Amino acid sequence: MARTPIPHWPGEMVDLGIQRVHVRSTPRDAAETAVYVHGLAGSATNWTDLMGELSGLVTGHAVDLPGAGYSPEPPDGDYSVDAHARIVTALIERVATGPVHLFGNSLGGAVSVRVAATRPELVRSLTLISPAMPDLLPRYGPARVALSTVPRLGEWAADRLTMLPAERRLGATMAMCYADVGRIHPDRLREAAEELRRRDGLPYSGAALINSARGIVAEYFRRGEANLWRQAATVDAPTLVIHGRHDRLVNPRMAARAGRTFPRVRLVLLPDAGHVAQMELPERVAREARLLIREALLAPVGE
Repeated sequence: MARTPIPHWPGEMVDLGIQRVHVRSTPRDAAETAVYVHGLAGSATNWTDLMGELSGLVTGHAVDLPGAGYSPEPPDGDYSVDAHARIVTALIERVATGPVHLFGNSLGGAVSVRVAATRPELVRSLTLISPAMPDLLPRYGPARVALSTVPRLGEWAADRLTMLPAERRLGATMAMCYADVGRIHPDRLREAAEELRRRDGLPYSGAALINSARGIVAEYFRRGEANLWRQAATVDAPTLVIHGRHDRLVNPRMAARAGRTFPRVRLVLLPDAGHVAQMELPERVAREARLLIREALLAPVGE
């Protein structure tokens, strides 16, 4: 049996002006700051273990995006990638006096790319774990996401799912996101099931999931300068892109395009990881992230 996992980091509601969001933070023991952005149906707790691994190097702040975790729904009902990027930008400006080390997984990866491209002065380094970049030949998982965005069908499916026991739904999600579900500690499974039951009691939880999914799908068809791949080509910050070979949601072949697109990028393929490598193999992700952060800190100012 794996060692008992560390507790989730304490959180508090933070008023960003445009919205109040829930943020979990590590102790302010390091001069450098990191901001962590979770994926679809995730929350700040997706980063607990990686934040612990990096806590001696950076002070970490993981946000619950609007409608996720303990953050309330957005007042304007906007769950687009642009809206999430505005939240992350406001959080960076709130918690740091200089550029941060920005981490994003899946949807959070897409959001982080937009932040790094549109506000380069706020991002010292960029770590993307299975980022949900536009892919017009998506895998089975993203195809299901796209189907859930069909008007009325998505709402119907969300209502039907809540009729299933939380443990059953959680098992299906974990099987989709992990390469080896045996790596999940029973305490983490229990915590996740309790959280899912709490979410079931929130009147906006289904809408938050469906509309965030619609936000991702909209990015797949965006053209012009705001296309995420075109924005990726303008990212100044040194970038780390990590994919799991057994990712059932984002095809690892997207790493090749990332390597051709981001100007200053290093690619890492983890042969035994799935979609949430920061949760499945936090020590290995931390090792790669430390290399990137130290590289960014050694880079001459303005490079």
